[in-house]
Amino acid sequence: MTEKHGNLSINSDNIFPVIKKWLYSDHDIFYRELISNGCDAITKLKKLDMMGEYTLPDDYKAKIQVICDPKAKTLKFIDNGLGMTADEVEEYINQIAFSGASDFISKYKDKANDDQIIGHFGLGFYSAFMVADEVHIDTLSYMSDAVPVHWECDGGTEFSMSDGDRTEIGTEITLFLNDDVLEFCNEYKAREVIRKYCSFMPTEIYLSTKGTEQTETIDKGEELPTDEIVETIAPKEDDKDGKIRLKIRKRPELLNDTNPLWTRHPNDCSREDYIDFYRKVFNDYKEPLFWIHLNMDYPFNLKGILYFPKINTEYESIEGTIKLYNNQVFVADNIKEVIPEFLMLLKGVLDCPDLPLNVSRSALQNDGFVTKISEYITKKVADKLSGMCKTDKEEYEKYWDDISPFIKYGCLKDDKFCEKMTDYILFKNLDGKYMTLPECLEVKPIDTDEEGEANSDISDSVEAAEKQPETDSSAAEENEKKEKIIYYVTDEQQQSQYINMFRKAKMDAVILKTNIDQPFISQLESKNEGIRFMRIDAELGDSLTGKTSKKEQEELDRQAEELSKVMAKALKKEGLKVKLQKLKNKKIASMITLSEESRRMQDMMKMYAMGGMGMGNFGSEGETLILNAGHPLVKAVMEDSESDRSKLVCEQLYDLARLAHAPLEADEMTRFITRSNDLLSMLLDDGKDKE
Repeated sequence: MTEKHGNLSINSDNIFPVIKKWLYSDHDIFYRELISNGCDAITKLKKLDMMGEYTLPDDYKAKIQVICDPKAKTLKFIDNGLGMTADEVEEYINQIAFSGASDFISKYKDKANDDQIIGHFGLGFYSAFMVADEVHIDTLSYMSDAVPVHWECDGGTEFSMSDGDRTEIGTEITLFLNDDVLEFCNEYKAREVIRKYCSFMPTEIYLSTKGTEQTETIDKGEELPTDEIVETIAPKEDDKDGKIRLKIRKRPELLNDTNPLWTRHPNDCSREDYIDFYRKVFNDYKEPLFWIHLNMDYPFNLKGILYFPKINTEYESIEGTIKLYNNQVFVADNIKEVIPEFLMLLKGVLDCPDLPLNVSRSALQNDGFVTKISEYITKKVADKLSGMCKTDKEEYEKYWDDISPFIKYGCLKDDKFCEKMTDYILFKNLDGKYMTLPECLEVKPIDTDEEGEANSDISDSVEAAEKQPETDSSAAEENEKKEKIIYYVTDEQQQSQYINMFRKAKMDAVILKTNIDQPFISQLESKNEGIRFMRIDAELGDSLTGKTSKKEQEELDRQAEELSKVMAKALKKEGLKVKLQKLKNKKIASMITLSEESRRMQDMMKMYAMGGMGMGNFGSEGETLILNAGHPLVKAVMEDSESDRSKLVCEQLYDLARLAHAPLEADEMTRFITRSNDLLSMLLDDGKDKE
């Protein structure tokens, strides 16, 4: 006999419109909530069995069934957990734990994207009303002599409750879907959503569609449960292979893995296990480089696996996915308060049952517990990477080009990570050898070339510091404060002339050619006093120029002043800075240097311009034209500065220097080629005159 009851115990005329509008941002979340409730009911029943308060049948198999019925427009969620009595339905279902709808709206109306308010307000079951016009519950408690209960509600504040007809312990929830969301009772959509939220729940989940059939061929004598057989199909006359064909009810499909890899101890997991799990979860059939298995029980419970995929591209285009779980229940992807931002470049799963999901997502960042989790994850990643570098540097080097954008980005975003990783960042030198920062800074014995010239391994600044005698403590102290310069290359092809000069002088440089390298080296400089990075075209150190006496240098400076006027007139560039030097490489006529500070400033301005801040022509601030005093072309200009040919040579010297420094603009390149042809024609004419 059905009894009509009074209103649900809430302080509002109708809470359901509020639930539908504000409770969850994604309507498909009701799958997760109802299946999670079923898992909880089964877990509780098993605990009662363990405590001796209930005895499970010998053939008991915990499972949750999801049954789609497109014709009836219904969805059923069935569990064989502990069920509910009428009193428990009254307590858990009929009393919504709200102080009032108006209070709820005031608290959560600005948090429409926060979908992890789980178990705090007792609202999981009511997520069903986001998609259903009507909901029925049929339940039977495990308690002896319990009476089955039937409950139904049409989305208003009235409900009906009566004795039910369920004979098996557990709960069946039936959703009568509204016409706007009928896709949810489609088997394909149901499978997609269940796999999204429930792929690793601890209880087996089976999906089926009511009334679906399939044809199977079986061996004669093989037995099937009679309730599965719909029809026996008569064999064909020529069928002599001992097979019979049956039309059977389509078996429910198992959708989840109840023992995901992260729940196992790392020692019990093989390389193949990790790779298979990665491919299954992320649909990425490329092998990850390596992974970190997190397994922590104290001071909080955290398990998970972080994978390092191949990320040898610019960091802006990398898209990682860190899936966050709570007791094997999917919560969300990439929750920034839990997962450090730079780790979002990775792929992985994290399961933290202790995570305070009963607060809104925006409040997580203020929770000290969440901060500890984030710091722990950062520490474990840094420990793994530094450990690899210390114990197997050769293997670490193999991964470096792929993982360096991630590590550099991490150092920029997280000071603690940067502090732990500074000594384990690798730099590739001109010979392709990987060196750590301390190795780059290590002062090597000074070599001498065939002419007895002094040379250094990393920088002439370090060399100069070594050569200065330490006459007293103040001199030694001054020596310590000297900057240690690390030269670097951003474009091996464009800067090949400078690289060749460095090689000839037995000097070294490191390769830094990605966009992230510029802010990264600026950060290293700020955090490591006395270290300075300088591009190889920023200046010409003593190791690249010949020795000159004070008198010779004064003469070179005087000639440079004269050349400046000649070059400025020929190039129509007032204020062009020209420097005359004796280069060791006598085949180089001209070069351009651009001070490190000026170039970094220009790069920054370019970035602003790309962002919409037009900078116009930033100019050549910090640029110096270096002319080789020993080169015939330079000598020719100095000897005959007024001729037309001298003007062409000046223009050519300047463009040659620029070409070795940076590409020419299209019209500049056209003029350069035309001028080169003119100069070659002059050379041929000179040859004919001599004949």
